[in-house]
Amino acid sequence: MRGQILSFDDASGAGLISGDDGIRYTFGREAVSPPAAITAGLRVDFVPVAGEATNVMLLAAAPAPGAPSATPGVPVDTYDFKTALFSFQGRLRRQHFWISWLICLGVGVVAGWIPLLGIFISLALIWPNIAITVKRLHDMGHSGWLCLIPIASGIVGFIAIFATVGASIFTNYEALENEDPAAIWALIGPMFGIIGIICLVQIGFLIWIGVTDSQRGDNRFGPNPKGE
Repeated sequence: MRGQILSFDDASGAGLISGDDGIRYTFGREAVSPPAAITAGLRVDFVPVAGEATNVMLLAAAPAPGAPSATPGVPVDTYDFKTALFSFQGRLRRQHFWISWLICLGVGVVAGWIPLLGIFISLALIWPNIAITVKRLHDMGHSGWLCLIPIASGIVGFIAIFATVGASIFTNYEALENEDPAAIWALIGPMFGIIGIICLVQIGFLIWIGVTDSQRGDNRFGPNPKGE
């Protein structure tokens, strides 16, 4: 696996590597080859074993997270779209969550203009949308299963809509046939109400996971992606 050295204490010979999978691994000087000066920012190749990096191979140097970039005024971007969009492991900070969400939104909008193929693209977007939500929940210290809240609200809501419409048609069939305004409102009024509740739940959930800060320090899902 590839990664980048975040820190190294020359006195103790211990350091920390940020893997490209979004997880951090500890390592010791004795695991590094070839023998060389070990500094933050070096790219490495290593074998992860139970949270520890072994067989660490030093590769090319790269800016450490938070360090100045080679181009003045241009911040270092450590966003990895493959890990962010397709992996369910680890944690995802707010900034990277919104980047991923906007990517999914943009692809979804474009897919809506493509006949037939757009349907398959929209279905494929379910995976990355759930992946970024799960990792964002992990970053907050919550179970990824909470991603089912907006999904369940949509399913329950649409079942309620079908049940409400069916009951309204069954009880007010003649009035609807005669286009009675009261009967029509009795049909569409609850529909709008249920759709509004669904939208509130889903928007509220998005805002909650999108603005809540990372849980400080390590948690059961991995180290803090912000290094705090």
